[in-house]
Amino acid sequence: MRALNRWAPPPMLALFVFFLALPAVLPRFGYTYLGTEVMIWAIFALGYNLLLGYTGLPAFGHGAFFGVGAYFLGMSQKWWTGGLWLPLLVGVGGTVVCGALVGRFVARKRGIYFALLTIAFGVMFWFLVFVFDTWTGGEDGLTGISRLAVGLPGVGYLPLRGNVAFYYFVYAWFLVSTVCLWRIVNSPFGQVIRAIKQSEVRARALGYDTARYKWAVFTLTCVFAGLAGGLYGLARFGAFPEPMSLQQSGNVVLMCLIGGGFASFYGPVLGVVVFLVLRDLFSTLTDHWMLLYGLLFMGVILFMPEGIMGLAQRVRRPTGFHDTTAGPLPLRPPS
Repeated sequence: MRALNRWAPPPMLALFVFFLALPAVLPRFGYTYLGTEVMIWAIFALGYNLLLGYTGLPAFGHGAFFGVGAYFLGMSQKWWTGGLWLPLLVGVGGTVVCGALVGRFVARKRGIYFALLTIAFGVMFWFLVFVFDTWTGGEDGLTGISRLAVGLPGVGYLPLRGNVAFYYFVYAWFLVSTVCLWRIVNSPFGQVIRAIKQSEVRARALGYDTARYKWAVFTLTCVFAGLAGGLYGLARFGAFPEPMSLQQSGNVVLMCLIGGGFASFYGPVLGVVVFLVLRDLFSTLTDHWMLLYGLLFMGVILFMPEGIMGLAQRVRRPTGFHDTTAGPLPLRPPS
């Protein structure tokens, strides 16, 4: 039982059961696709929160890596390997290589300089989509990505064309990604990045090469950004420049802040649910739904900067907000 709690504590199991049962409920409201979209963005947001919530590094151009994953998958499937697994692997691998290269430039920066560099690289990747329009399709995007059937040993082939089958394909990746991220944040590596968030100077004084840890966590986030981007490309049957824009990069920051990424591991998932549900709700009310989002974001920053999960913790603990991502400093450097 202790081993199970170590890998998947009760709140995580409840989350998995919730998403497992969701397809039985959503079709009644006409939102079959919404659950899939929530899990894809949740993979992206949970991974991104390694940077924002656990290391304290505000990267504002991370949507670029989400888009890079979709484009690498699409180009691989269309012009090289075909199939599904290898293009998905190329999508993740290509994103990791791009993230590792960018990480080398930004890992030694802090604060506003780190944020500005991530914006600059994000814009550069977005611009490259239009420069190499022969490969990427330019403004029209790269269409024609196929959801091919997945082979299951001893069972046969599972066709992913249907929304429900694809939902459970994404669910499997969501489950694996969430467990991996939970183990990362509760590992010695997770303790070090929390120490960097508290004080990079003190972490360096303890003997940690903070630039190397920041580069590693930046690259790790690209694993999940590339995976989410690849799944998004499959979901939409194409890769498009829109998710790489600065606006979309800001959306993942918004998701983490609204949900409470500073207060809880699960905050980004809640933020994604709130963001996407309100997007659909507001867009039915007015064409200027982003204005309502702006007001919502201002309200969160002004009145509950710790997000929804942080507010719930504050109600439960009247002594104040408890930042669960900020653990104690390690007592000694790694051997």
